Amino acid sequence: MTRGFRLPDRTYLPAIFERLAIVEDDQQEILAAWPSPETDPQIWKALERAHEKLVNDFGGFDVMQLPGSHASVESTPKGRYFFVYVFLAALAEVRRFHAKRQIPDEISWATLADLGRNLVRDRLLLGDGGLRTSSWLTLHFRGSIYELGRLQFNRMEVRAAHVANAFREGDPALGVHIPEGGPLTPESCDDSLARASSFFARHFPETPTRRAICNSWLLDPQLADYLEPESNIMRFQRRFTLAGKGHDGDADILRFVFHRIAPKIDDLPQRTTLERAIVSHLRAGKHWRSPTGWLRL
Repeated sequence: MTRGFRLPDRTYLPAIFERLAIVEDDQQEILAAWPSPETDPQIWKALERAHEKLVNDFGGFDVMQLPGSHASVESTPKGRYFFVYVFLAALAEVRRFHAKRQIPDEISWATLADLGRNLVRDRLLLGDGGLRTSSWLTLHFRGSIYELGRLQFNRMEVRAAHVANAFREGDPALGVHIPEGGPLTPESCDDSLARASSFFARHFPETPTRRAICNSWLLDPQLADYLEPESNIMRFQRRFTLAGKGHDGDADILRFVFHRIAPKIDDLPQRTTLERAIVSHLRAGKHWRSPTGWLRL
């Protein structure tokens, strides 16, 4: 049973903001635009609808599209932080879900802190504060994804696009995700993959799996034309067996490497081997891919 839409008591917000890795600029804007049913009745109703949809599918596997704020407020601070308020209202419920599943506190909070990182990315991409999309974080605030060291893993079912000789459509699997952070070292990946196997067997024994699936530009075989075989990216890539060509990866690589949306190629920095490789490839009229790969845990 859920408690309905209720924002946290503002007394506890400093501690909550710290736990969720929400930086000072975003904290101030979130507080300044803080909604209430008395002053913002229409927005409050929209928040209630989005929150209800979210919490009625705890443990659900799929990324969820939540209903948003009214178009007239989308560009205002209340509109830009609309989904932050939805997730703050769901915080108590997802923490209870984690406790019921005996998820350790450090894993619970490390996972939920992706909210703060996404706010930072949004500001870099779009130039002002807010959370313009909610879909990715619906996994975090429904107890579907967990950060285990360097990598994140979400419970999922194999879809037709992922089908390879190793599994069938509908099989349980784990999605593998690479949050922005430190180096993608082989040691950190070994640790995360080992932790994932035991973590999900212990906390979600009803969906046992020994297979993990990753969809990422990091798996594009074309990177081998530019990077050293023993680079962290190439060593990560070799862990996976590809299952299909995936989708166009230009937008992903520009967003995650350069924090840009549809930039001019000449405006992109070329400070690292990876940045130079991406720019050279695009200048040659070529495109990047985001393939799907799988591995056994």
